[in-house]
Amino acid sequence: MIGQAIDRADGPLKVTGRARYTLDRREAGAPLSGVLVGAAIGRGRIARIDTARAERAPGVALVVTHRNAPAQGAVDTTVPSQFARARPVFASDQVRYAGQPVALVVADTLEHAQAAAALLDVDYASAPGSFALAEQAGYAPARANAGFANDTALGDLDQAMADAPVRLDQHYSTSYQAAHAMEPHACIASWHDEALHVWASLQRIITTRQAIAATLRIPLASIHIDAAFVGGGFGSKLTTHAHVVCAAIATRALGRPVRVALTRRQMVSMVGGRPETVQRVRIAASPNGRLTGIGHDVRMQGSPGEEFTEQTATVTRSLYAAPHRATSHRVVVLDRVLPEPVRGPGELPGLLAVETAVDELAFALGIDPVALRLYNDTAVDPERGVPLSSRKLADCLIAGAERFGWSRRPARPASQRDGRWQVGWGVASAIRIHFQGATRVVVRVGADGRIQVLSDMTDIGTGTYTILAQVAAESLGLPLAQIDVQLARSDLPVSGGSGGSWGAANTSVALQRACEALKVKARAAARQPGSAPYAIGLEAEGSIAGQGDDPRYRLFSQHTYGATFAEVGVDADTCEVRVRRMLGVFAAGRILNPKTARSQLIGGMAWGIGSALHEAGHLDARSGHMLNSDLGEYLVPTHADVPAIEAVLLDDFDDAANPMGIKGVGELGVCGSGAAVTNAIFHATGIRLRSFPVTADQLLMASLAQRDALPGSAA
Repeated sequence: MIGQAIDRADGPLKVTGRARYTLDRREAGAPLSGVLVGAAIGRGRIARIDTARAERAPGVALVVTHRNAPAQGAVDTTVPSQFARARPVFASDQVRYAGQPVALVVADTLEHAQAAAALLDVDYASAPGSFALAEQAGYAPARANAGFANDTALGDLDQAMADAPVRLDQHYSTSYQAAHAMEPHACIASWHDEALHVWASLQRIITTRQAIAATLRIPLASIHIDAAFVGGGFGSKLTTHAHVVCAAIATRALGRPVRVALTRRQMVSMVGGRPETVQRVRIAASPNGRLTGIGHDVRMQGSPGEEFTEQTATVTRSLYAAPHRATSHRVVVLDRVLPEPVRGPGELPGLLAVETAVDELAFALGIDPVALRLYNDTAVDPERGVPLSSRKLADCLIAGAERFGWSRRPARPASQRDGRWQVGWGVASAIRIHFQGATRVVVRVGADGRIQVLSDMTDIGTGTYTILAQVAAESLGLPLAQIDVQLARSDLPVSGGSGGSWGAANTSVALQRACEALKVKARAAARQPGSAPYAIGLEAEGSIAGQGDDPRYRLFSQHTYGATFAEVGVDADTCEVRVRRMLGVFAAGRILNPKTARSQLIGGMAWGIGSALHEAGHLDARSGHMLNSDLGEYLVPTHADVPAIEAVLLDDFDDAANPMGIKGVGELGVCGSGAAVTNAIFHATGIRLRSFPVTADQLLMASLAQRDALPGSAA
């Protein structure tokens, strides 16, 4: 059963409209509607706020501002998990970033709440703010996300650069990116029997409960959460945002259920995204392509008062061998919303820079880009000195090159044409760390004899309901129809939730252990011959420790790997870029369900196209407002932009990761795929751009400059 391409267990519910997402839930009855109002300035304070007209408007039940908001816990940065910290709203009259929530209006209908919100009269006292990364000269050391060291160093990179016969030293920049999940951030809250009941679109149950408890100063046991179906998260639903806290405050004040959902624009102004970066990559090499040194220094957008630093330079630490190495992270503190994880945090922007730099080096040396990567492969983590478990980067590159027809690629850039289209091929490596978080799962025999799999793990559209049913069915020797998977409720055993590509591996290993324990209990019960193998009421628990408590993480450096190949066409006159075909070959441990895994990888590769060609949040540097906050202006790849993508999974079983050989797969597809596209653009045109995404206007201006520089061109 494990490893079969089983259709999604929740598929019929979703295609028939019976899967109830957050705003469809009605367990608490018909809710009132809440609307959030965001600050119109980027920094300063609220000088005056008049709520009288809004409070008198039809259907209005409550208006909350800093003047009447209840006392709440403050953000405590000593709490290790960013996601478990208090998230107070309307705590003062201070405005720290554009769009910061300044008021909540609750009414009997959404339309009444929206109309009343427009009646609020707010005067601001603006203060000078720092908004644009490019304008800042100062930066501060930062702790990399996910517990990584902010800086690393091995050998003497400066000396290696000075001594190397071939050197590359370039700067690359990546844009701010939002996580526009299909389902907006939403919450329904109900306060009754001295307890808070929350239905929300979120990725992790326990940290949301902890954040609410710290914010509202109520016991953890009084908070009940249900997130049965989530329409995408991509990291943005790990943090507890203002809509959840506001719904909780309003229902407690009114004694009636309240729903609050962010608009598409508020998903950018009130939810943090991927920070923009400026990255310096240095490579020292010998003429034959051997790397003698590699450095990766990252400067990125930060926020005052609390730190989030995408672990961008960590991709370089385990990717290629080189004796002299250095990486660093620095943050420029700006008056902007706190950045948050977005799919492939660190790896996506980091690999855009590093894999572009490697491609530049290959061109400078006259070495094939695949061959250069293979020449600098390593089986040992270059910085930690421990084995890289199940390192199959070379396998991915070799298999991908053969399948893509890489041997037919002309070495000289700008030498392929298809009519008006300049054609180019690009490649990039992918690496993604495999995380492990503490997880518990309970398996129980229900009153109907069906096996219940119980975990607060969330399914954010990745197929968790399906793969857990597969693991339980195979482990217990039962058909899928006998398995009932119950997820994403706070009354269920605590898991690591969905994020960082850790959910499937963590939960499946814990589940298999629970199933083995259940079988031991069943044998001990000495059932009579011919009776059911699992007695009603029998239950067992399985668990997996966090990586800090697992010796495997001290003995091995654990990652997943891949290689992406892309062919693009660039219009010779307009510089429009079209991705013509794309192939990804991946090694991600044992695959539980190739259908759901392939879906994740294809989605990630499409995201890579977006990072290369489309996705960029454009900031008004005068006010701090994001100019393109909705999907009418924030560009993402559409069907016309995405070719038939091929994702291939190599056989892999990483017993150094866990006994089942599983590793995370969800985010691997975004890792390096953008660089494959931008490298293909260089191969098509001979133009190297280092600011991502690459847009037609950038290419056009560079193309005109290139033509002007040709001998005999008019001045």
